[in-house]
Amino acid sequence: IPEELAIHSPDQKLLKIINSKTFKDKLLFEKESAFHNIKVIENEIGRFLHYNDTYQAGYINTPYYKGNLPYINYFLLPYFYRNNIKSVLLIGLGTGKIIEDLFKLYPNIRRFDVVDIEENILEIAKNYFNFKVEEKINFYLQDALIYLQSTNKKYDLIIVDVANNEGIDDRFISEEYLSLINKHLTNNGIFISNLCSSADLDNPKNLFYKKIKTLYNKYFYNIKYYIGNYSDKIYYKCFFDIDKRVIDVTNLIILSSKSALAANISQIDKFNDFFPNISINEILHDEV
Repeated sequence: IPEELAIHSPDQKLLKIINSKTFKDKLLFEKESAFHNIKVIENEIGRFLHYNDTYQAGYINTPYYKGNLPYINYFLLPYFYRNNIKSVLLIGLGTGKIIEDLFKLYPNIRRFDVVDIEENILEIAKNYFNFKVEEKINFYLQDALIYLQSTNKKYDLIIVDVANNEGIDDRFISEEYLSLINKHLTNNGIFISNLCSSADLDNPKNLFYKKIKTLYNKYFYNIKYYIGNYSDKIYYKCFFDIDKRVIDVTNLIILSSKSALAANISQIDKFNDFFPNISINEILHDEV
């Protein structure tokens, strides 16, 4: 649970601002599924997918920033490490916007498999977030671990984003899970995943980060950690007009491979042409 990973207490004045903030939410969709209370809401900040009271995905539309919930932009980082990605596995559909973005960067993708356990998510993405299912996209309504156990496919890129209002399921930080991911990566494939951690990574009390590093080192040759400084800057500014992180928990984006990783910074100009609203320099500088 994210709150349990915090090491430092928040500034109480800033926390009061967050807790007292209200939004002019317009409910566009609501349904109780086997796994979530699902809502799609629209307000002065943008349009968002909620599971219970947690923002899962969505689109911010403010003068300060326009685009995906900012942590999702970190899933575009593989562009700077591999330029020949042709097969992708996405676990956790969200709004589907990341798929559109990846097709811009990798027009030669031949197969894009999506796995999600939520039976309503595909229709929500299509009806409320303009997601279009192309011929190369295959959607599997299935538990992700069962899918990984049963398929023989290998992928150049695997993206996992499965956090919900209760945090990260222990199964997605288990040895079995990472072993399966390793098995389904091509030799030069990249695995990128969203976890969370106290922002104070070097603190001896940050036992979760220490555990994650030990676990990933067992299954991957090269690992890069990105902490969500840029993401948090946008989030707190857009939602609360605060210029600093308030809660001592942030996204921890982990990019790993069975082979060496070296960033090709010469790709920045091309990336900026596609995504002028994303400060990729700031994202790249969030590497720990």
